[in-house]
Amino acid sequence: MKGNNLETFWERRDRLKIMAEIMEVAKGSKLKTRIMYMANLSFRQVNEYLSFLTEMGFLSVRVDNRRKIYETTAKGKSFIENYMDMAKLLNSEELVRIPILAK
Repeated sequence: MKGNNLETFWERRDRLKIMAEIMEVAKGSKLKTRIMYMANLSFRQVNEYLSFLTEMGFLSVRVDNRRKIYETTAKGKSFIENYMDMAKLLNSEELVRIPILAK
């Protein structure tokens, strides 16, 4: 573990990043198991995220041979683009140097 709390904070994935990763994986129509492995999530986590993302309209589900296949919707693709834009802003050198005020 690194000594600087700011560095540790930025290394962890937050919920928005996990959702963006799931939707990025699902752009190519993926099964739940494939999404789970590619996004490095537990079975419980992938179920929660897929349920939420489907309810919100970021993912669609279709059944093929009794298997659920998840695919990113246009709304999900828009989320990914917006998330990437925000991540670029947050990764600027100036912001990384700003110390966390509350310790």
